[in-house]
Amino acid sequence: MGKKRIVKTKGTSVNKDLKNRSLARTPKRKLAEGTLFVEATFNNTKVSFGDDKGNIIFWSSTGSLGFKGAKKGTPFAAAKVGELIGEKAKNIGVKEAVVVVKGAGSGREPAIRSFMAHGIEVSRIQDRTPIPHNGTRQRKPRRV
Repeated sequence: MGKKRIVKTKGTSVNKDLKNRSLARTPKRKLAEGTLFVEATFNNTKVSFGDDKGNIIFWSSTGSLGFKGAKKGTPFAAAKVGELIGEKAKNIGVKEAVVVVKGAGSGREPAIRSFMAHGIEVSRIQDRTPIPHNGTRQRKPRRV
């Protein structure tokens, strides 16, 4: 059958090449303030940054950083995405941001905390998680 090959990996699970590639591009414009959108599902965390009008400037997700499977929904992966978006926002000169959170995943807070760690002040956190308030129409009763 042959020898079994053992592959050793380093301790970090973030793909360094993907992170460096997303930070390599030079910013095209400068912004003083903007909006951070965090969508945290149970399987993934997507973070995007937009200007005051709502136009998305850059985005990232746990899957695009190289996390796979169940690791995409972890708070650690969400913190890495928030860190990356914070670095990008710092590069274009953002000083203040409004945060809009959507979803009930475990990556809500870690993404915001790691974004704030880059010296960007968060003026407001708004929760836009969709809440069902009556559900769909019920079926008609069955006649026997």
